[in-house]
Amino acid sequence: MKTIRVLVADDHAIVRAGLRALLEAAGDMDVIGEAKNGQEAVREAERLRPDVVLLDLAMPLLNGVEAARQIAHQLPATKVLILSAYSDAQHLQKAVEAGATGYLMKETASKDLLRAIREACKGNGFFSPPIARRLLKQWRNRDLESKSTAALELTSRQTQVVQLIAEGYSSKQIAGLLSVSIKTVGKHRQALMDKLDIHEIASLTRYAVSSGVVESKPTSNWPVTRNGTPADESDRLTHP
Repeated sequence: MKTIRVLVADDHAIVRAGLRALLEAAGDMDVIGEAKNGQEAVREAERLRPDVVLLDLAMPLLNGVEAARQIAHQLPATKVLILSAYSDAQHLQKAVEAGATGYLMKETASKDLLRAIREACKGNGFFSPPIARRLLKQWRNRDLESKSTAALELTSRQTQVVQLIAEGYSSKQIAGLLSVSIKTVGKHRQALMDKLDIHEIASLTRYAVSSGVVESKPTSNWPVTRNGTPADESDRLTHP
């Protein structure tokens, strides 16, 4: 029996530990790596080349949708399963368009996760039953939502920059995270502000949250806390 090699990506250590225990107890799965943010998920996927990446949608540094898009583009043989607390059409549509093979709700993951991973490894899609029922209804009615938002018009790098700005990182920190110059960060910031017609950091942050570029995590029954890395208040992106 082939062992399915899985990479687990979630920004909460306790969640990663729980997922690892669940998967490795299945007998046919091996967790070959973990990632605590979106950038690390992409790097580890490239390094380890797993069969399946189990990816949290709300991730720091690079959100799950962008991480899924990069993994799907760079590693077409690797399947991406999104694990999320969100069930709305906007998040689902973005995940599928990014190349995710399936989408699981955290509240039902314990029942569906193993089957979803096995199906994904075979090349089949898998969605949590409530989502699958809604999709079937939409397809029957030919009423699939098709949203065209400014978020979809941003380049991948602009999306990364706006997420990091919204998460409170300074120009210097963003430059270090993306391995570019501070001047380049300023150019990206100005370009996306011009494109969105938003010229204040507070408004840009609100846009990032409302458009789904940055997730505002709902309270869930998962006993976890988030460990962010705030920027120095004196060095936030209030100036180029």
